Amino acid sequence: MDATIDVIAEHGVAGTTHRLIAAAADVPLGSLTYHFTGLDDLLAQAFTRHAEQMAADYEARFATVGNTAEFVEAVTGLVHADADADERDWAVSYELFLAALRNPALRTVTEWWMQRSRGVLERFVDPTTSRGVDALIEGLVMHKVLSTAPVSRDQTAEIIARAVRPTNEQEPPR
Repeated sequence: MDATIDVIAEHGVAGTTHRLIAAAADVPLGSLTYHFTGLDDLLAQAFTRHAEQMAADYEARFATVGNTAEFVEAVTGLVHADADADERDWAVSYELFLAALRNPALRTVTEWWMQRSRGVLERFVDPTTSRGVDALIEGLVMHKVLSTAPVSRDQTAEIIARAVRPTNEQEPPR
């Protein structure tokens, strides 16, 4: 599985083959076709492992959060890769998201992952805000990874703080 994730990170789903995975894992090509029903099966299992690892890291990020300020800092840390996730992890994640658009079987992996993330967030905010913050995290990470001038850490913290600020504390429109 780890070799498959490495190949996806380097070549993308479109460039991932049994041969590349076997070479990366240093196993005979035939062993892949013996143990897996096909490349789709291998990809699904690898993406599931990746999602489980990312979800565990995500949950750990919030283990000691006790108030809104700590929540904002934890979310900001996720976006700015203070946790274990790095650009390689996000590249694999985005490969999963793109593959799930075309392969409904992979949507079970993405849906499970999103539900688990929202479950963590719902310990601190209501379900609607949780859904918004989850999407905001994904979007901010995407902007960070793809932008030549990413949002600063301070700006990210302010964006998250505004998203989770109780309605009666909203600043007036400018």
